[in-house]
Amino acid sequence: MRKNILSLQGMNFPFFSVNTLIIGSGAASLNAALCLHEHGQRNIAIVTDCWGGGTSNNAGSDKQTYYKLSLAGKIPDSARMMAEDLFAGGCVHGDIALCEAQHSAQAFFNLVRLGVPFPHDRYGAFIGYKTDHDLRGRGTSAGPLTSHLMFETMAGEIRRKGLALFDRHQVISLLTDQEKGEKRVIGAVALDLNDLEKEVYGFVVFNAENIILGTGGPAAMYEASVYPESQWGAAGMAFGAGAIGHNLTESQFGLASVKFRWNLSGTYQQVIPRYVSTDDAGKDEREFLRDFFPDLGSLASAVFLKGYQWPFDPRKVRNYGSSLIDLLVYRERNLKKRRVFLDYTKNPGRGSDETFSFDILSEEARSYLENSKALLPTPIKRLNRMNRPAVELFCDHGIDLENEYLEIDVCAQHNNGGLKGNLWWESNIRHLFPVGEICGTHGVYRPGGSALNAGQVGSLRAALFIVENYGREPMNENLFQKKSGRQVEELFCKAQAMIEKTTAKEKFSAALTVIQKRMSSVAAHVRSLPEVKNACADAHRLYKEMSEGTGVKSSKDLPFAFRVLDTGLSHVLYLEAILEYLKKGGKSRGSFLVLDPEGESPNPGLEKTWRFSLGDEDHFVSRKILEIGLDDKGHIHKKWVDVRPIPEESAWFENIWKDFRDKTIFKR
Repeated sequence: MRKNILSLQGMNFPFFSVNTLIIGSGAASLNAALCLHEHGQRNIAIVTDCWGGGTSNNAGSDKQTYYKLSLAGKIPDSARMMAEDLFAGGCVHGDIALCEAQHSAQAFFNLVRLGVPFPHDRYGAFIGYKTDHDLRGRGTSAGPLTSHLMFETMAGEIRRKGLALFDRHQVISLLTDQEKGEKRVIGAVALDLNDLEKEVYGFVVFNAENIILGTGGPAAMYEASVYPESQWGAAGMAFGAGAIGHNLTESQFGLASVKFRWNLSGTYQQVIPRYVSTDDAGKDEREFLRDFFPDLGSLASAVFLKGYQWPFDPRKVRNYGSSLIDLLVYRERNLKKRRVFLDYTKNPGRGSDETFSFDILSEEARSYLENSKALLPTPIKRLNRMNRPAVELFCDHGIDLENEYLEIDVCAQHNNGGLKGNLWWESNIRHLFPVGEICGTHGVYRPGGSALNAGQVGSLRAALFIVENYGREPMNENLFQKKSGRQVEELFCKAQAMIEKTTAKEKFSAALTVIQKRMSSVAAHVRSLPEVKNACADAHRLYKEMSEGTGVKSSKDLPFAFRVLDTGLSHVLYLEAILEYLKKGGKSRGSFLVLDPEGESPNPGLEKTWRFSLGDEDHFVSRKILEIGLDDKGHIHKKWVDVRPIPEESAWFENIWKDFRDKTIFKR
């Protein structure tokens, strides 16, 4: 890594040159750094606004799943089968699905080698279990904190190898150039959060041959969110540089706690807690689910299934399915303005004519609890028996499930879409590689835990491609200044203008509140064309106002301002994608329900406004993927592209061996 000073308009900016700059410190980013290092590329640096502040280090569930190729047991499996299952999720490119499947075992055993404690038996078999949208028992887990353990293990390896790290550096812009008629990335600008009051407001400039972008999903975009509060996301920065997004319509929503943000899947539901709502003061307690199920047995069995079927799914709403619970929680909180809680101290059905017993459960629920030796008198006793770490996790965050209610909401949890990438995870902007959640390789449905596999595989493949094709030194300082100097100057002038406006920081805070409320009310798991259309127009106006007329009190407020601007642009693109989908006649699918007055009622107790229709697999929007981005003038462009099929693999070893030796497999 070369260190220098970049002089522009009499200002001196700290300036660093590297082959590959890795933005973000999640599991995908760290794996990219380690893979580059292990394959011989040492001129790399990691830059992050908060070391360990993202989803990898701060998210989980009752038993956080890592989805991989099945490696034990009698159920047959193969990479081809796994690719077909990923592809079957809908709107998934087949070549990407095949890559994620083919590298699955390699990525998993790399984590085992590094020390992630995935369980195996005395014979060395890594036994799996079935996760959602999975028929072959491909799920495994290291406990509630699987991704945290992945981060912790790789972070230790990063420290041992002494890789360059710029902590508390918030990247606010990507620098680009034209090369052979194509846009490519050549660097980035960050704010040094420890030096914001200096003459250059903490600006740091990076000259990079390649950038790996691992900043996670759009974490700050929703009010009801289970993303860690320390994570923001940076999709807006990529969109602003010209990166194309796809499948932005497809996010995953589910029940989560709100005091401490955590997914409430698996055993949190399988122990069958009581759902209650209260007024704002915690009074007028009601078991509100009881009004919408024919009997206590069907209600309790649906709660149990919520553990297996955690993400909201419109296909599981009718016939008293598990996702009816999500709708009822949403209705209680957002329409009736009541608070909703899980109560683990008592069984459901208190105050009703029916009494809870294991005999009223479905055979699946009763036998599961029996096999788990959890036919115990209360939900908390069952939870302690089946998953004591899940109880201790909340205790560690000041919540005692044995004595207090747990407040919940339906929250944004994961974006299945994101930035477009090819089979080496290179975006439409050459030399820019989005990895992890910001790279939207998933489609409408995805197996639980497949995001962790995708992040490891994508970062591995990006590193391999960089080593084989883009390993040269970054351009010299004079050429870099010629190509990027104006971009840096314009960005600095933008920051200067915000400071000179001296508008209160609260205006950015207010704008962020508007964005989050807008996305949770019209662009989460309940959507309608009229509301999205209005929200889209309002989003454009708000982003224009923020960009042109909002200032900050001082340079110390610049990081927050740039984060809100990034989130503002992201929410414009996401709303535009949702609007385009609905205009094309798109119906309910994935993890969202589209209100449709011509549709069917999901439940006899619900109002007519809740009618909806399920999407058709043969419909236009089911056979295409929506790509969306900005041109050089900031105009939005949209394109529906065909879903690429799974490639037919050559099985002739000598030919593959020759292509591997000749490096032709790495050609774009």
